Amino acid sequence: MTRNAEARLHALGLELPPVPPARGAFKPYSRSGSLIFLAGQICEWNGEVRFTGQVGVTHDLPTGQKAAQLCALNLLASLSLALDGELDRVVCCHRLGGFVCAQPGYPDVPKVVNGASDLMFAVFGERGRHARTAVGVATLPAGASVEVDGIFEVSCHENEHASNWHVSR
Repeated sequence: MTRNAEARLHALGLELPPVPPARGAFKPYSRSGSLIFLAGQICEWNGEVRFTGQVGVTHDLPTGQKAAQLCALNLLASLSLALDGELDRVVCCHRLGGFVCAQPGYPDVPKVVNGASDLMFAVFGERGRHARTAVGVATLPAGASVEVDGIFEVSCHENEHASNWHVSR
């Protein structure tokens, strides 16, 4: 499999959205050494939350998975920002955390978050396999149906002092 993440996204008919502005007092990512910690991203595109309400009530499972995929695209946009557009520097996606707005007892929360997990594997191959948490919640920012955060390991350029490299918004 090619390591060209952008080409793989294009082959899937997908593109990265602009990095969404923070909806609170935080930045899109923080970096320590070769690890990049990505803030949770909701299912928005250009500031518009595309999926609101409870998965299993307002949306069916496939729609919930599309919402999770959109969260993952927003994560990749933030990751691309952190890497100056060089997504192929990803060594490994270590962890995703998925939060699904669902009614109590909704059994398919992990299947919803597969929308994000499947995209990471499709873009990065084996480097995209990760540990994961999938949690059902009562509410998410802006009424979003899904939110996903992540931790990635990346290769460093020689001139980077990675532990001090942060973006401010």
